Amino acid sequence: MKPAIEIKQLSKQYQINKNDRYLSLRENLSSGFKNLFFNKSGGTENFWALKDVSLKIQQGERLGIIGRNGAGKSTLLKILSRVTTPTQGEAVIRGRLASLLEVGTGFHPELTGKENIYLNGAILGLKKIEIDRQFDAIVDFSGVEKFLSTPLKNYSSGMQMRLAFAVAAHLEPEILLIDEVLAVGDIEFQKKCIGKMEEVSRNYGRTILFVSHNLQAINNICNYAVYLNGGKIISYGSTDKVTSEYVRHNQSSDAKEYISQQRRPVFIKHAVLKNSKGEPENKFNMANDIFVETTLEKNTRDTNFIFRIAIHNTSDQRIVLDQQAISCSEKPCNLKCTIKIPSSLLAPNDYSFILALIKPGIGILDNQRNILPFNISKTNTRFEFIDYDYGCLNQPFSWDIQINSDAIN
Repeated sequence: MKPAIEIKQLSKQYQINKNDRYLSLRENLSSGFKNLFFNKSGGTENFWALKDVSLKIQQGERLGIIGRNGAGKSTLLKILSRVTTPTQGEAVIRGRLASLLEVGTGFHPELTGKENIYLNGAILGLKKIEIDRQFDAIVDFSGVEKFLSTPLKNYSSGMQMRLAFAVAAHLEPEILLIDEVLAVGDIEFQKKCIGKMEEVSRNYGRTILFVSHNLQAINNICNYAVYLNGGKIISYGSTDKVTSEYVRHNQSSDAKEYISQQRRPVFIKHAVLKNSKGEPENKFNMANDIFVETTLEKNTRDTNFIFRIAIHNTSDQRIVLDQQAISCSEKPCNLKCTIKIPSSLLAPNDYSFILALIKPGIGILDNQRNILPFNISKTNTRFEFIDYDYGCLNQPFSWDIQINSDAIN
């Protein structure tokens, strides 16, 4: 049997502007006149989002696609979905394909929820009678029955995602592509979606490609995984093998700092781990405070956003999270933040950080995962001579031990 998806030396090149500074209207007009009369230009630079990617995905296979931001994951799914075309190579799709790339993709904001169900089904090539047969199941799964006559533009992003997933999962595509869109939904619905993906793959032989930063979800759903970095395949094979290699690759580095490789309207420009002496460090013991010094750059008129920091272990399980609301002026600026992780919070283990900037009501502005890897050693602690899994948090219990010296009869 031929593969459901056959990817042959797929490459995608983009051109990016070398002038990475955000300009005001006056500066844009001024530079435009200069370029017109003096033929001056910032120039462009070629960027390969994908480079020589080759894969064969069999019918019924559940493939997880992992990698850091900018690794080429979304670009790969966009090419497979025919949203964009490759620069080189080809992708052969055998079967009807449905994709969830972004919230609202394939929907029309002015149409009602009900109308969008039929629109999306028509895009998939289904007849009205086929959509009618699944309509009640779609509505029941999505949980938006009360809002079916409401235009989609009035739905929250979570409601749109619920409806989009319900349509994609119930209209019986042979191939289903999902790109991190489930992160918008609540925990209960995420679990519901994961169960549905397992059902359609195992019971009906559907092929699933699932992009996610949630390694636990990848391990639960997928039987194979591919690890992308810099647009190239680093590892392909069983899910356990590939996710373990991904974690090792991202946490075995001695890098004590993070420097942004891309500019956004609001983004994390730089982050560094330091000890209590102010020196860059990534190896600590349980008596050391850990300091995360960050520089954020803002090039928009937005004045309010949230800075979130989380610590994950080597299994990509979130150990602890905190966030801080930040208010500033409308002018472009840099903001310096220092976060102190108190000593004795973490048990001996390897960890890394997730740093994110969020605009309330809008979404994620920047999200950097598995950066600043660090280690907490067991040296000079009560765990020093114990070879065991210490868990994650170091919180001694309260002990009350009573000894009865009377002889036991």
